Amino acid sequence: MTIATSPSTRQPTPPDARSRLLTHFSTPSSTPHYSRWSELWDAGDFLPWDRGAANPALEAILAQRRDLIGRSWVEGIAGQDGQSLERRRKRALVPGCGRGYDVLLLAKAGYDAWGLEISGSAVRMAMEYVQSEEQKSGDREKGESGEEKNGSEEMEMGKVRFVVGDFFEDGWRRDIASEEGVEGKMRFDLIYDYTFLSALPPTTRPAWALRMSQLLSPSPFGNLICIEFPTYKPASTGGPPWGLPPKVYMEHLSHPGEELPYDEEGNVKENVLRRASEGGLERVAHWMPERTHEIGKGTDWVSVWRHM
Repeated sequence: MTIATSPSTRQPTPPDARSRLLTHFSTPSSTPHYSRWSELWDAGDFLPWDRGAANPALEAILAQRRDLIGRSWVEGIAGQDGQSLERRRKRALVPGCGRGYDVLLLAKAGYDAWGLEISGSAVRMAMEYVQSEEQKSGDREKGESGEEKNGSEEMEMGKVRFVVGDFFEDGWRRDIASEEGVEGKMRFDLIYDYTFLSALPPTTRPAWALRMSQLLSPSPFGNLICIEFPTYKPASTGGPPWGLPPKVYMEHLSHPGEELPYDEEGNVKENVLRRASEGGLERVAHWMPERTHEIGKGTDWVSVWRHM
């Protein structure tokens, strides 16, 4: 399978842009952290994190690592009569989706994909981007019947949806569950995080890990894919983006919701003898991708996580 993405025309974030971003978030204000992201989206003239295309690392995973993440559908789901077996698309979530490049990529790979954003302006831009891409390629939202494409094993393009909501709240989750006819808590078979955790203050990491655990479907269908970035940035330099070496993901996703010790420089303290917590996620794969955005070449890592 080939999943085409537009080549990125945007350059790595220059030092002056990093300084401007840091100043925007460090200036004393009563405005909540997430509202400051919304302010930047509303203005629309300073979006240095926008790379102009989906991450090539995700493209490679979807095209080449089915041995790890499986196909984009689940077989053997009981029908309404309780006896027949049906196929359903896997559901994917991209929190902090921005303009929706990765959401569209997941839909092209056959997933029903949702992009979540705190900013209404970002969601509007994402919808405009998807519409423009559909016009260019002649694609439309299709394949909702779940029929095979041209008799092959490939499914047609999945749904693309964008929602405005707070990742840590449940309103948007209930809305999607209602739309999908899902009873109980809505879970996702694939969750993708690239630059979302790095945009959050370090104090929110326990809540981020707990929320990922709550939203991810049980193993073996549920896969959390993290493009670990920026791994090269010292914790002491602050953020956003805050530095995220692999040990941050390991410690917090293994112990979701728990307050973990950090040193004076802002580095999480590792404890290899400590057992994973109940509800913790297990890292099932970890590698340095051959392809990723220019800013992360040679330093980005990919990690895949599942419930134990």
